[in-house]
Amino acid sequence: MTDSVNPGPSDQAAPAPATQPLSGVKVVELAQWVAGPSSTGVMADWGADVIKVEAASGDPQRRVFAAVGIDKDIQNPTFAQDNRGKRSIVLDLATAEGNDAMHKLLANADVFVTNLRPRALDGLGLTPAALSEQYPSLIVAAQSGYGSVGPMRDVAGYDIGAFVSRTGMARTNSPEPEPPMFLRGAIGDHATGMSTTMAVLAKLFDRTRTGRGGLVETSLFQTGAYTMAWDIGIQLNFGKISKMKARTESYTPLVNSYRASDDRWFYLIGLEVDRHFPTLCDAIDRPDLAADERFATAGLITQNRVALIAELEEVFAAADLDHWAALFEQHEVWWAPCQSLEEVVDDPQAHALGLFVETTDAGQSIMGVATPVRFDGSVPQPRGPVPALGEHTVEILAELDN
Repeated sequence: MTDSVNPGPSDQAAPAPATQPLSGVKVVELAQWVAGPSSTGVMADWGADVIKVEAASGDPQRRVFAAVGIDKDIQNPTFAQDNRGKRSIVLDLATAEGNDAMHKLLANADVFVTNLRPRALDGLGLTPAALSEQYPSLIVAAQSGYGSVGPMRDVAGYDIGAFVSRTGMARTNSPEPEPPMFLRGAIGDHATGMSTTMAVLAKLFDRTRTGRGGLVETSLFQTGAYTMAWDIGIQLNFGKISKMKARTESYTPLVNSYRASDDRWFYLIGLEVDRHFPTLCDAIDRPDLAADERFATAGLITQNRVALIAELEEVFAAADLDHWAALFEQHEVWWAPCQSLEEVVDDPQAHALGLFVETTDAGQSIMGVATPVRFDGSVPQPRGPVPALGEHTVEILAELDN
């Protein structure tokens, strides 16, 4: 992987602009782990001055490797991804001095983002409703696991629980009798972070017209349910939904995974069966399949899906993925490789997009993923390095006194 983490200057279509979209916006973050910090992390990449308020023990995400038994003093890309470019201040909010400093920060901020549970915010005197009333121009963004109302308002909500499990995602995406699906870490957190960022930007726009801020709320549970909206909508309206099938019995053989002779997997993406099936048959030189009465229509393909999948499995097992890729390109078959992460960081398309960005952590270079947008043809770059715990405490407190 010679160039996998060292994208060159040609990887971006245009230089970074002198002024980023959120330059001049002040954001105060009282959040930990991932969902909240990922939202403010996007804002920091887009130019906002994000002040990360931490307890003396710091955001637990700083020590996430220790939680899985890794005690070595190594860089933490998971923390860096969502916290680069921020400023860190340590405050004891249980004290009058710390609480006073917090309110001074909020009085001069545009946005306040928190993912502390409602009960914790109640105890600190920082309830979103009270802050919105006290600071009329402040935009308060409150995240939680399950929302600010209802019987689950104070229940902890890591994404595997609130986003993946409780929304039906884990069960619906697992063919029975297989156990529920498990997602890699922070997928639901990052989706919820983006929901929060979207809400904050809408409020910032609204404030330009009204002069008032206000409260926005989201949760892992709400975002997960929205992610599952198609399936939930079918359940709401028809009272049932088709069960997930094993790939050998998939209802959509043309939107299914297959393995080539070199053990590399790929997905066909032929959702429009009448359009894509003849093209696929041409690419694999199987006109007999296109002429087969069992596969004459989309409905018949669904009905005879097991037989078609078996036919395609046998075809694709006869040659390596490079062979099929060339034929797919020639015949304009819609498909995608199931890449490993090693392949992702070497992917020419990723580098063309400027998908990887560099910053520093404790003086050492550390790579991460850019926010998934381009402004005027350029990729937003990190605003600055990863902050050490409390690194900017003195600096920020001095600003409050001026």
